[in-house]
Amino acid sequence: MATNDNTLIRMENIAKVFETDEVETHALSGVQMDIQRGEYVAIAGPSGSGKSTLLAIIGLLDSPTSGEYYLKGEPVASLDVSQRATIRNREIGFIFQSFNLIGDLTVYENVELPLTYRGMSSSERKQRVMQSLERVGMTHRVKHYPSQLSGGQQQRVAVARALGGSPSILLADEPTGNLDSRNAEAVMELLRELHREGATICMVTHDPRFARHADRAIHLFDGRVVEETETAEVG
Repeated sequence: MATNDNTLIRMENIAKVFETDEVETHALSGVQMDIQRGEYVAIAGPSGSGKSTLLAIIGLLDSPTSGEYYLKGEPVASLDVSQRATIRNREIGFIFQSFNLIGDLTVYENVELPLTYRGMSSSERKQRVMQSLERVGMTHRVKHYPSQLSGGQQQRVAVARALGGSPSILLADEPTGNLDSRNAEAVMELLRELHREGATICMVTHDPRFARHADRAIHLFDGRVVEETETAEVG
């Protein structure tokens, strides 16, 4: 497999077909895509274009029907369920539209939870949790529960949870979808800051304004890449 050392993700001719008794739905067809370390990529397109399906495959939450996916130069098709879970926990940080925080855990416990699966000492977990919360400006809320936070604050905690494991890539699925415009801009600026600090980010968005925050936008339509653009607001 020819790839340079800086290629974090490579997808070759990825297809995803969902089958029911009556119909085949081609969610993705012939997708070719590379993501380099330290790059900020937006996957853009209208609802139903295959954006979230593609992100789920990148995040090892789903598998393609055909095609090849390489993560850090290694093919992922042969990984079993346990191996995929381990890689998700160690290499990939997820930021979801609906935050996906656990209501009966505090802010601290929500950020700590993924780290407990690594057999990490409590002192190391504490250090990582507090560093992550500091990066998103939420250390003053460690004892609060999600219901005591605004939507913007909940998304900041979700970003901190994603950062805690020092992942190779952050995957953000419509991270501003449940936020008002002010909080949406604040979360986008937070992602830009993380990118400036060296984070690799892949974000799904249907909003052209937010796609422009990335270095590069990959435009999907009906499951195919129809355009790739370098964006104006690099840096």
